[in-house]
Amino acid sequence: MSPALPEGDPAPPDGALPASAARGADARAFGVYLHVPFCAVRCGYCDFNTYTATELGGGASLAAYATTALGEMALADRVLRTAGLPARPVATVFVGGGTPTLLPVDDLVRLLDGVRSTWGLAPGAEVTTEANPDSVTPDGLARLAAAGFTRVSFGMQSAVPHVLRTLERTHDPARVPDVVRWARDAGLRVSLDLIYGTPGESLDDWRRSVEVALATGVDHVSAYALVVEAGTRMAVQVRRGELTLPDEDDQAAKYELADDLLTGAGLRWYEVSNWARTPDDASRHNLGYWRGDDWWGVGPGAHSHVGGVRWWNVKHPRAYADRLARGLSPAAGRELVAGDTAALERVMLGVRIADGLPLQDVPAATRPAVAGLVADGLVDARAALGADGPRRVVLTRRGRLLADAVVRALVV
Repeated sequence: MSPALPEGDPAPPDGALPASAARGADARAFGVYLHVPFCAVRCGYCDFNTYTATELGGGASLAAYATTALGEMALADRVLRTAGLPARPVATVFVGGGTPTLLPVDDLVRLLDGVRSTWGLAPGAEVTTEANPDSVTPDGLARLAAAGFTRVSFGMQSAVPHVLRTLERTHDPARVPDVVRWARDAGLRVSLDLIYGTPGESLDDWRRSVEVALATGVDHVSAYALVVEAGTRMAVQVRRGELTLPDEDDQAAKYELADDLLTGAGLRWYEVSNWARTPDDASRHNLGYWRGDDWWGVGPGAHSHVGGVRWWNVKHPRAYADRLARGLSPAAGRELVAGDTAALERVMLGVRIADGLPLQDVPAATRPAVAGLVADGLVDARAALGADGPRRVVLTRRGRLLADAVVRALVV
């Protein structure tokens, strides 16, 4: 079960945006997120808005999904034009899920062609799809690359069979090096996603996973701490005492180990949970989220943000398809991000990236707290003093482990 949608104001039936959304748009990049809500099986830890590929029918089915999503793109184009947004080619596309590569390759290509025909793609646009290692073939990856995809992010999660079983992941870890090679042979950049802190995972298990990922030669790795959300099967297992979650010290030790191994292999952190070999290897789409750019989220449960207006679509694919079929926006609710909320989000997102947060973006009332954060070893002293340029709040490694505490100090 995925989490409930946020509370917010009702969204207008036609999805219309206020005129304020167009202000400053020329200075913001525009991205598109495409949510594919289908998985072969639903993993016990996952709280994403996903459905098994065979449980839905009609316009919500896997077979009809690309056509339904293209309908939202047409609506999005009308909404943006009516609100006075300038024509902006899409800088990044991210196809997430779920398991997007459960869709036929032709449907993924149709979705990208829909983005291209609706808005155009900027020169050098980044186009990513997520994939499970057991959901791709060499031919399929080559066809995606030929159609304009530039990047694939594989959900590896772990190299250790007993950890994968606890996560209820179905792929064979021995397949990961093969799919990485296939993708690179097709000319795609490759990222591997890892999860640490699974119940029963030892520090040596985690070391093995990171080392196996690095042995493939990938140039991007994401490493996320497992968070067990209410309503998932794993949450029930924890509540019953069938699984025991690791403590914070275990999580911290695994983060530090990953950082040591990834940095030693030539990858540098550019966001708290992401490492890349070069700036070109970083996920530009995700950087757009952290930097407050505009994006339109297509699909059930997808979130969007344009010019300080944030909204979210209805979650269930049937409700999503029904609204579009009736000519209505699939948006379930929205909010204006302004004032204190905007300031909080700017700090919360800005401090997570290696470039840091300009000191001028920290509320004046809390700027004196920066000196204490430097003294506590949470913020880099040279960056805070402006030794190499404008003064910025840049997290140390200890600060990355305690990023939430840093944010609280800068906004309370």
